[in-house]
Amino acid sequence: MLIETVRFGPLEVDDTKILEFPDGLLGFPGCRRFALLQTSPDPVLFWMQSVDDPALAFVVCDPLDFVPDYQVPIRKDDVEALGLQDLSDCQVLVIVNRVDGAYTANLLGPLVVGTQTRRARQLVLSDKRYSTRHRLLAASQDHAVARSA
Repeated sequence: MLIETVRFGPLEVDDTKILEFPDGLLGFPGCRRFALLQTSPDPVLFWMQSVDDPALAFVVCDPLDFVPDYQVPIRKDDVEALGLQDLSDCQVLVIVNRVDGAYTANLLGPLVVGTQTRRARQLVLSDKRYSTRHRLLAASQDHAVARSA
């Protein structure tokens, strides 16, 4: 599939890299399809590029790379909506931002992706252990986030 992007230009993306968010993302209800882009050979951070809006892209990561005890409660309706056979069929990602010289992650709004169905859903957690700006690393510790393909 050919997608247009502001950041990377036109990109040919394998259909298996397209994630469908039937409910959209918080603040972006009209953007429901995103391509997960790997921009370096061994990335820690990935780009999640909107297929519906060429200007919209998020940096995402697996939170377990930074917060080993991070847990996301996945309810029965989430399992059904994502078409999961069991919880091993899902991947959790979090949106990363650069704030005050550091990369931070929104641990209260994780993205749960069905690895087989490629359906995804953003959850909203109320766990007081986490925040929307959990510090991951200093911005000077570049981990392939800013490099394009």
